[in-house]
Amino acid sequence: MKKERYLFRWAGIVAISIIALLGTGIYGLSKVSKVSSQPRADVIKIDNMIAFGKLEIAPVEFLHEAHTEALAKKNKDCAACHLTQNKRLFPKFKRIADTDRIKVMDIYHKGCISCHGEMNVAKEKTGPVECEGCHSEKIQHVTSRQPTGFDKSLHFRHSEAQENKCERCHHEYDEKTKKLVYVKGKEGTCRYCHKEKTKDNRMSMGLASHIACIDCHRKNISKRLTTGPVTCSGCHDPSVQQKIKKITPIPRMDRKQPDVVLLKKAPKGTGVDTENTNKMAFVPFDHKAHENYNDTCRVCHHESLKQCNECHSLAGMNEGNRVNLETAMHQVDSTRSCQGCHEAKQKDKNCAGCHVFMGKERVKEDTSCLKCHSAPVMEKKKSSNPDDEKTLVKTMLQSRNLVPGTYPENNIPEKVVIKKLSKEYDAVDFPHRKVVNALVGNIKDNKLAGYFHSQKGSICKGCHHNSPVSANPPHCGNCHGKPFDGKNPSRPGILGAYHQQCMGCHKEMGIEKPAGCTECHKKKNER
Repeated sequence: MKKERYLFRWAGIVAISIIALLGTGIYGLSKVSKVSSQPRADVIKIDNMIAFGKLEIAPVEFLHEAHTEALAKKNKDCAACHLTQNKRLFPKFKRIADTDRIKVMDIYHKGCISCHGEMNVAKEKTGPVECEGCHSEKIQHVTSRQPTGFDKSLHFRHSEAQENKCERCHHEYDEKTKKLVYVKGKEGTCRYCHKEKTKDNRMSMGLASHIACIDCHRKNISKRLTTGPVTCSGCHDPSVQQKIKKITPIPRMDRKQPDVVLLKKAPKGTGVDTENTNKMAFVPFDHKAHENYNDTCRVCHHESLKQCNECHSLAGMNEGNRVNLETAMHQVDSTRSCQGCHEAKQKDKNCAGCHVFMGKERVKEDTSCLKCHSAPVMEKKKSSNPDDEKTLVKTMLQSRNLVPGTYPENNIPEKVVIKKLSKEYDAVDFPHRKVVNALVGNIKDNKLAGYFHSQKGSICKGCHHNSPVSANPPHCGNCHGKPFDGKNPSRPGILGAYHQQCMGCHKEMGIEKPAGCTECHKKKNER
């Protein structure tokens, strides 16, 4: 009986297809061979059936805006394809949930093919009605879709538009009442609850944002209010994203967050002997400044807005994926850690020219743990002033010595003549002072560089990378002598050292490289 019902459904679909084909011939087949070279942000891959196992046929490339535009011409809107749940449109096509393979497949075939068939019979331009017209192995459209974010600028604009009524967007799930509730002072980013994929009846971020954001925008449009986009390209097209209005300066978000923090290993209220547990000095941290450096709190507070040591303990805990506090703060290959973030900043073109050749070697004074771990270990007593810790941190941050420059100009040679290669070529007049001033100028407003370049000669180590900080560092040839040194096989000779350093720096800093050898040094026979 089940088999008969299944065959009956397919007989109906085939009948509609035949009627449609009589009206337009092989319209659908002609669409398969036509490949669009114009990238689009509304290309959606319909591959929902993968939830029920391996796909039996190629997924469908669906152009969302092409369909919304066609519906608009017939005075129809999103409700033509999307059902309503809790007075909000649900993103899935003509259903709220995926039940089973046959039902979902029938929903698509009945909805899509019948609509195309009706339009074909009416001799209106429409889409295909046969399998190959939709399920094509070939890529028909190039997608330009880019994920969209909700940075501090957009957040402020929405907060202002909603008259600071945070409850219109922020909520959390109450286990007792089994309802979504708003808790003032506990607002967090949507992504703390809504992850990449739907899990445990908790919607994915994509699903939640499409339901909430588009619904709100549609309601504002119906009220003739200025609002955000409801189309794919409005949020996901790269060129449109660049046109989104930015607010500068952005007023600070208020979550009762501290201006300064004294970073410790042992969290409050754990009963841990703080004085004996914290072997390293505490770290004075300018929280307010770091807010300005980033577009979202998730850069550091990636799972919640709790203090770092509440999830990352000394030994590691489940809440922090067993990542202990030391690793969380010092892991160099993670931008979520302090040291990792600082390392990533060195890849900026203003810094990379020097740092890319320095490897992990640093001047001891610049990399000492005490650069960060500088505050004395304090065991706060009940009788002590609660502002003592805050005062200590502020004082230490204000007393930090920033070195934005280098030695006085009269100590910097204006020109260095590189003549060790002057057999076939003339000596090179290297504009030494000009290069030094350019490097200093690139980072003059960089507080991070100013603090970690703790000596006047720190910037000199970009080229003089293995010598002590000095106003008179040794010449390159003192280390890079022979073309190949068996005792130091990784150390290039003088020819390789100069070309690697100079040309490599130009490449990393995005400076136009010389077109050929003679732009730096002339051949002797060309004089």
